[in-house]
Amino acid sequence: MKILTVYAHHNPRSFCHALLERFSAGLADAGHVHEVVDLHAIGWNPVLSERDGPDWIDDSIPDDVMQHMNVRHALVSGASNPLRRVLIKQWMGDKSDREIVRAIHAEGPPTDVSVQQQKVLSADALAFIAPMYFVGFPAILKGWIERVFSLGFAFGMTQEAWRGDLRGRIPLLKHKKALVMSTTIFDERSYEAELKPAIKVLIDDFALRFPGIAHVEHAYFHAVNGASPETRAKYLARAYALGKDFAAGVPGAS
Repeated sequence: MKILTVYAHHNPRSFCHALLERFSAGLADAGHVHEVVDLHAIGWNPVLSERDGPDWIDDSIPDDVMQHMNVRHALVSGASNPLRRVLIKQWMGDKSDREIVRAIHAEGPPTDVSVQQQKVLSADALAFIAPMYFVGFPAILKGWIERVFSLGFAFGMTQEAWRGDLRGRIPLLKHKKALVMSTTIFDERSYEAELKPAIKVLIDDFALRFPGIAHVEHAYFHAVNGASPETRAKYLARAYALGKDFAAGVPGAS
């Protein structure tokens, strides 16, 4: 299999990075092809901004929803300066709202997003390694998900979805597996009692299963700050095993 690992930790000497190294070693020993995207190392910009607009609008928008969006007014009022407003008005000309939407979508994603999307497309499976912050991914990884898993790439929208029905999302990702490896501050008891259900909904289900990845696994490495040397050694051995046995139990994986 070809696995893309998205890694998010600011410190290359962290225990999280040690887990990445052991996981990568397990994948290599199992014969998998493996690429790591280190978000801090590449200086990934996690902020969803105006330049991401073409990724979040397409021709699937129903007429009534488009009317409520008031595309012309939104583009002009969102311009950063008077000159840009003039240029936007000239660009829109006498185009209809739907023609404007089609033209915006045709611009495609920003280059940095396009590069990451190509990496995702070329992978058979995905892995994410990061600490757990505030019951979620670190901001830089959350922003990677927001910008890369965009409309028309990770999911589509039916007319019902545009009107608010979550069941109207169309999954587009075809990966065989996604593995999330999270280091935590708090212990296993804390996560089992209260936190894991929320994380399952927000990360495992909404970010990964809903876009089409049926086989999602989430491995926790609890309370690493206060972990004994013996516990850390067990965690590293587990990270290696997660790489070595990555394809186990996944239909069609090898």
